[in-house]
Amino acid sequence: MAPVKVVLAGAQGHGRHHLGILRELAGRGVVELVGICDLRPVEVDFGAPLQSSDLGELIGKTGAEITIVCTPINTHADLAIAALRAGSHVLLEKPPAPSPAEQRRIADVVAETGLACQVGFQALGSAAVPALRALIASGRLGRVRGIGGWGAWHRPSAYFTRAPWAGRRRLNGVDVMDGALTNPFAHAIATALALHDSPIAEIETELFHAHPIESDDTSCVRVRLADGFTITMAATLCAPYVEPPPGKALRGEAHLVVQGDAGRATLTYTHDRLKVELPDGSVTTTVHDRAGLLENLVDHVRTGAELLVPLAATERFTQVLDAIRLAPEPTPIPERHQLVERDAEGEVAGRVLPGVTDLVRRSAAELALYSELGVPWTRVELLVSQRPVAAYELRPDLPATDSPRPYLHAVRTLGGVEVTEVRPEDHVHHLGVGVAISDLGGANFWGGRTYVKDQGPTWLDDHGAQRHVAFTRLDDGGFTEHLEWAGPGGLMAREERTVTARPVGEFWALDFAFTLTNLTGAPLEINSSATKGRAGAGYGGFFWRAPGTSVARTTLPGDEGTVHGSTGPWVAMSGTTPEGRDWTLVFAQADGDPWFVRVAEYPGVGQALAWDTPLVVETTLTRRVVTAVLDGRLDAAGAAAVAADLLR
Repeated sequence: MAPVKVVLAGAQGHGRHHLGILRELAGRGVVELVGICDLRPVEVDFGAPLQSSDLGELIGKTGAEITIVCTPINTHADLAIAALRAGSHVLLEKPPAPSPAEQRRIADVVAETGLACQVGFQALGSAAVPALRALIASGRLGRVRGIGGWGAWHRPSAYFTRAPWAGRRRLNGVDVMDGALTNPFAHAIATALALHDSPIAEIETELFHAHPIESDDTSCVRVRLADGFTITMAATLCAPYVEPPPGKALRGEAHLVVQGDAGRATLTYTHDRLKVELPDGSVTTTVHDRAGLLENLVDHVRTGAELLVPLAATERFTQVLDAIRLAPEPTPIPERHQLVERDAEGEVAGRVLPGVTDLVRRSAAELALYSELGVPWTRVELLVSQRPVAAYELRPDLPATDSPRPYLHAVRTLGGVEVTEVRPEDHVHHLGVGVAISDLGGANFWGGRTYVKDQGPTWLDDHGAQRHVAFTRLDDGGFTEHLEWAGPGGLMAREERTVTARPVGEFWALDFAFTLTNLTGAPLEINSSATKGRAGAGYGGFFWRAPGTSVARTTLPGDEGTVHGSTGPWVAMSGTTPEGRDWTLVFAQADGDPWFVRVAEYPGVGQALAWDTPLVVETTLTRRVVTAVLDGRLDAAGAAAVAADLLR
């Protein structure tokens, strides 16, 4: 038969890999490269392809039967659809689309035209995949509860400048998703999904980056399927450098581990190697052939052979990709957790996370996320003089009735006395140090029951949640964070939160500022239980819950009855731990809000944004409270002296 006419869309970067395949197949008379669609002219040392930047026109002029689309992910849908409508089958580079909606666009045109769309997950062309599926189904491994994947590669800093989209989640407002899980290790996720058939029930992501990039270079994902099966993938591009074998390119191995209660199978999909270990001590290793996806597509076009990776088979992968796309921005890993490699000129050449290879292996073996394995850089900590003084919980696993929100906890004095409490029995929705508002536009961002006028505290389905979006600054001394405030009806506000821990003589200070931006398009009213009739319950805003186990609790500059509702620039609270250690907190503000103070019922201090009158936010609301965290107790004069320096 005559060679199949092929057009290549995107001949730069990975497109050169496709040129190599086309050269080999053209030499065997299987294909003829008749066209190249690219924004720049491309030199080709075989054939005489027509070149154009208009894909549809190029297919029309050349009569191409197959189009390879190897362009940035955000262009996949439009180019694949253009090729299909021009009458060409498509080999679409992975990932097929940046979202399920974009993939459905392609699928609709595949159905409409009756043409084929094969997705470029090369690992799924390996005979090791059906072999492993058959092994699992045979029961030789016993009951299998999940598949854990891991990969530990080293990529230098230059890897993240290889193209304008490198290391980016979006470019010019368009999703490109060049992260560890969605690009180099996308094959691992796709292959793991191909080993077990069940709809996706839940997807959990943890994304981090050591390099100064927008996307992730060290991440994990856990996919729970509807039948209870679990798939995880833990990946890093910050492993120690390993010299590749002679003649081999820098790449690295990646593995899928199938752990059964009667045996284990490990698929090193980058080398099509399958190792099976059974309880009797037997170990069998086989290396399988891999079929080329372009050649398989040619066979499909010529003979009707079954596609190895049809578009429909990748729908669950795109669901995972979408979860990663919609996840909070990757969290920076502070430099204190890294080994920074520098070149002869002192420029950063690479970054290594010590112990990360063992970490990704553990994640795969235990089907666990990084945060579940005690990894220090998964926690956001504040340091003062190199001593940890607080941790920040980004994504608390809380019931909706607690109005979930990020918060500081385990806040402690320089002497190690803990001065916060989380989810105490008296008020389970009290969460260390944070921002909580009992009624923001009718939504409860405080947690617990909502006070209803003439009715009292009532359980309502009105709870909101604060969602971490991204850090724009994160270092040992603090962070600047963006959050979203979503009520039952949708997004209501955005917040920029700046938290800084700084030494002040023999103590330290927590500087906590936030700006809330109204997104509703109408005035946004802040209310409290007090504005609805419960006198003195004007709580809402910055709030610090101190330990309820503390005894001998006192306040300054007067007792609870004096400081509660006061509008002075500062208040202080002291207590004594059950072990007999004293602590003091001095709170200072310049915004003039009344102080909300509880001592006898429980120890807590905060702002009262709506003490007895609703506060209307037209556009933005900005507040700042600085808190001195001290060992020991102060008298009124000492507390006033401390407070005088806090807001400078």
